[in-house]
Amino acid sequence: MTRISISKLHAYIGQEVTLAGWVHVRRDHGKLIFIDLRDATGIVQMVALPNHADAHAVASLVRSEWVVEVSGLVNKRPEKMVNADEENGDIEIELLGLTVLNEAQTPPFELTNDTSGIDENIRLKYRYLDLRTARMQRNIRTRSAFVSSCRHYLFDNDFVEVETPLLTESTPEGSRDFVVPSRLNAGHFYALPQSPQQYKQLLMTGGMEKYFQIARAVRDEDLRADRGFEHTQVDIEASFVSEEDIRSLVEDMIIKSAESAGKTIRQKPFPRMTYAEAMQTYGGDKFDMRTDEEKEAGILAFAWVVDFPMFEKTEEGTWTFTHNPFSMPKLEHLELLMKGERIDEILAQQYDLVCNGYECGGGSVRAHKPEILRATYKIMGYTDEEIEASVGHMLEAFSYGAPPHGGIALGVERMTMILTGETELREVQAFPMTRGGQTAVMNAPKPLTNKQLDELGIEVKKKK
Repeated sequence: MTRISISKLHAYIGQEVTLAGWVHVRRDHGKLIFIDLRDATGIVQMVALPNHADAHAVASLVRSEWVVEVSGLVNKRPEKMVNADEENGDIEIELLGLTVLNEAQTPPFELTNDTSGIDENIRLKYRYLDLRTARMQRNIRTRSAFVSSCRHYLFDNDFVEVETPLLTESTPEGSRDFVVPSRLNAGHFYALPQSPQQYKQLLMTGGMEKYFQIARAVRDEDLRADRGFEHTQVDIEASFVSEEDIRSLVEDMIIKSAESAGKTIRQKPFPRMTYAEAMQTYGGDKFDMRTDEEKEAGILAFAWVVDFPMFEKTEEGTWTFTHNPFSMPKLEHLELLMKGERIDEILAQQYDLVCNGYECGGGSVRAHKPEILRATYKIMGYTDEEIEASVGHMLEAFSYGAPPHGGIALGVERMTMILTGETELREVQAFPMTRGGQTAVMNAPKPLTNKQLDELGIEVKKKK
């Protein structure tokens, strides 16, 4: 008999079915033994009766988290036994057969409760158990649904999904790179991508016109509740577009994704606010517009922040970019950029999407002419030789006729946090890192063996 998922049981009332899953809770009342069975789709109560002796005997042995397969009759509960507050509280499985597929040790923490109060290191050591809990199942499935919704929306709008390399060149994204040594080219290193920024612009130069990717990005930056070494982004780039084209596309996609998840959006279309207005009104560009009542109700308050300064001063007094160096200045400020004048007044065609106090996406219209990108690097103090070494390949690509283009990257973790109401990034990742940068379950980072170091031609010096 084919296994049935618990979520589909109402279609089989009065019929015999085969189920499989984990023992969620077991209650032994002597003659009657009740077992709540859990699979990926839900929970249902089963009852072992004495007249089914073999099933009853096995039911008396099983314990929480044992993996079992059952055959049973799907019965409607008597009216007085219906529990409206219980999942599948109107049906019950009469056990006809019960097979133990795998026994389980007693878990290190209770899996029937919310585990958010459990010590982080214990939860991550046993993350595969933590993932069985209802809240973590909901969070990871919400994440999956959000990504799926975005992917289908973009396909429906004629975007092409393209993967870009994980082993690449160090790029000026503003954070430290994670580097990977090359065995074939001893003494040389790849960098893991902080974003697919240059590749997606090269895809526009390559005539793809509408690109997206569910991209992994890696940045060696300080860890905090809403930031980790690794993150995933819905990465979008399109040719022959304006700022408004990108914002309209993304806004429609986000509205559809959020509302399909049952969320209420405070204001549509999303309000626009300049960076200067945000700083004056909220004292920052990641603000929360909701009232206390709206927060309590889980309302989502999205807004666009636009007209960012293109440059900011470094501690050394030189200029650097605010978002990334590939952005296009506002057209009325293009002449200032090309002349390197009144640099603090230059605004970029950059935009951030914020919601409930988080930045959940950011992008810009890009520089698509070599002379514009070169002028940006000149303002940042790069020599001609340094510009060539850093982005010479981009300058050459643009010289072959790059179209005007722009895009955005939406943080999958941030959006999932917003949709689930979580405040910690690790609550919406399957296998996050600890605050100290240790991987969940597995033991990394750790030293390489001498054999591995020899193969890579690397000698490790201990820090003093």
